[in-house]
Amino acid sequence: MEKIKVGIIGSTGYAGVELFRILLRHPGVEKIFCSSVSFEGQQIDGVYQNLIGQMDGKCDGKLLTADEVKEKSDIIFTALPHGIAEEYADYCLSHGKKLIDLSADFRYGMDEETFKTWYKKEYRFPKTHEVSVYGSPEMNREQIKKASIIGNPGCYVTSATLGLLPMLKAGLVNTDCIIVDSKSGVTGSGRNPSMANQFCECGESFSAYKIGAHRHQSEIERNMTTLAGKKTNVIFTPHLLPQNRGILSTIYAPLTDEASTSLKQKADKEFEGDMASAIRAIYTEAYKNEPFVRVLPAGVTPTTRTIRYSNYCDMQVYVVNGGKMLEVVSVLDNMVKGASGQAVQNMNLMFGYPETCAIDFIPPAF
Repeated sequence: MEKIKVGIIGSTGYAGVELFRILLRHPGVEKIFCSSVSFEGQQIDGVYQNLIGQMDGKCDGKLLTADEVKEKSDIIFTALPHGIAEEYADYCLSHGKKLIDLSADFRYGMDEETFKTWYKKEYRFPKTHEVSVYGSPEMNREQIKKASIIGNPGCYVTSATLGLLPMLKAGLVNTDCIIVDSKSGVTGSGRNPSMANQFCECGESFSAYKIGAHRHQSEIERNMTTLAGKKTNVIFTPHLLPQNRGILSTIYAPLTDEASTSLKQKADKEFEGDMASAIRAIYTEAYKNEPFVRVLPAGVTPTTRTIRYSNYCDMQVYVVNGGKMLEVVSVLDNMVKGASGQAVQNMNLMFGYPETCAIDFIPPAF
């Protein structure tokens, strides 16, 4: 397989430096070129001291201009604010290069109206959206393999989408009102300082924010509508956890009357009346070939501690409200499977590398 020259534009944000950390250990990456507006001309290991002595010949550590990075690279990762990546995608299309964007710019395909509604920006290079692919391997693996431009999914979105994917595809839940209740570590708000992510504001505290107005709601709703094949209504509430990284989503979806009846019959016949075990069997079958989705054994509760620094999404299923409601708990690391790890997973698919290459981290025990 070909060796790859990789560029990271926006390499000193949290997602950018996580990309850099992962790509340094990728055997298919020949060179890494990095840019940063904030630290241009400096050394990346001077900004992040954990990188001292880790370059291994793949990078000299100097933070270049974005133009230098795009010219030197075969594939570009853009870890930038929303509305900027289109220009780099247009350049990549005209020069035979590939791009993976970690902002929202390519998450909506040709649906410019939804993007404008939630992000208050218009498409400047419409052709780039015509050929872009939504970068969820569990949803679009074959399309990703052939793509030149990828829109990497949102972090909350990944936990919510994977948490309900098997039941939506099977048509077993009522899509009139699905509730997604999510909690994220502070890295989800990015590295730029704000009042909300100051220690004295978020430490020893737990709060909901952007209730009914968080941008990821539209992306979650779009994914669930796609999977269900019909309109899905979602209520999404994000919360800020006083920890660095990790997302835990609790998803509530009413079972259809037919599903409730059939699952109860299946549970009585095969699982000693335990409907949760019947549903867990559906999840286990749906994800049996997915390297980064772990359906946990009965009685094991997902926690953010046991997926930290990994590309795994762990989940558990429950049946509540007298057998009428499905409850799913889904956890992932917002910086890895929720951002940079999933981006490298997409790169692996695009260039024919094993999907798990360089992201097969075992989570630390504590």
